[in-house]
Amino acid sequence: MASPVYLLDTNVILYFLRGKVLGRYLASTFGLLDAVNRPLVSIVTHGELRVIADRNNWGAEKFGALQTALDNLVTIDLNDRAVLQAYVDVQRFSRQAARELNSNDAWIAACAKAADATLLTTDGDFKHLKLPDWPVHYVDPAPFLKAPE
Repeated sequence: MASPVYLLDTNVILYFLRGKVLGRYLASTFGLLDAVNRPLVSIVTHGELRVIADRNNWGAEKFGALQTALDNLVTIDLNDRAVLQAYVDVQRFSRQAARELNSNDAWIAACAKAADATLLTTDGDFKHLKLPDWPVHYVDPAPFLKAPE
């Protein structure tokens, strides 16, 4: 059986870049460093991470590490009919489930759906998205945040 293709949520990339317990767990458990089955990332995540870097005054070295990490992922663009339809679908599904996704989260979920990938996240806002229509793998970060580094 083939390994699933993962689209990484913004928080997963941040944990990975920080190199702490949760980031190491995510990388090893989900094969995020696999050169053959490279994970995917939404172009929206590129934007979110650049805003975080700007807001936190990341220096050239830290920003370079971010760019290198992003360059090693396969980026999914929004300019695709399947992504656009999936965006409508995830917003409708969320409304019907009485859950509101912010626009960026909806775009990220739409990119995963359109790419036939599993969204890997530590963000509880995605927990209402369930199989078979919405493949999301949620990892609860709480136990890892209490663990010694």
